[in-house]
Amino acid sequence: MSPGILTERERTMVAAVAMHPGDTTVLRRAQALLWRDEGESIAEVGERLGVSRRTICGWQAHFRERQALALTARLGEGHRSGRPRTAAGIIDPLLESVLDQDPRELGYRSTVWTAPLLRQYVEAAHDLRVSRQSVSLALGRLRIRWKRPRHHLALRAPTWRQAKGGLTTGSGGEHGQ
Repeated sequence: MSPGILTERERTMVAAVAMHPGDTTVLRRAQALLWRDEGESIAEVGERLGVSRRTICGWQAHFRERQALALTARLGEGHRSGRPRTAAGIIDPLLESVLDQDPRELGYRSTVWTAPLLRQYVEAAHDLRVSRQSVSLALGRLRIRWKRPRHHLALRAPTWRQAKGGLTTGSGGEHGQ
């Protein structure tokens, strides 16, 4: 889009959106289009908004490509490619139904459920690939928490010798006398 490319109607509508934005993304894109229409260079607009020249060019191209849409849709985010989020609500009931069971009953060699083990279960039993982080987030949504076991095998109470009938320190006698 070169300077002066907006029609009068488009310019009026973009200016109205810039005056009363509902979304900062829409505001920034509207400002970029207005400044470009006034004759500012892509580099100046990009520097002003803190984005690259390539981003400004992309915004202009998307605005032109989406002429059939409403103005705010033309200025807003378009459809993004990529894999959609799928595990957010799907694995919650799957995990909730299995958490009360002992993993050994399902053939696992563990006495407690862990996030990696739950991930493995969901993949094997329901043919759904999820990450360990998705499992952890689902457990958080279900308000299920567990603590990792803390092993304190060698710790003894400070008075363990007294409990066993041994000598206490400071009793006056030394060994070997």
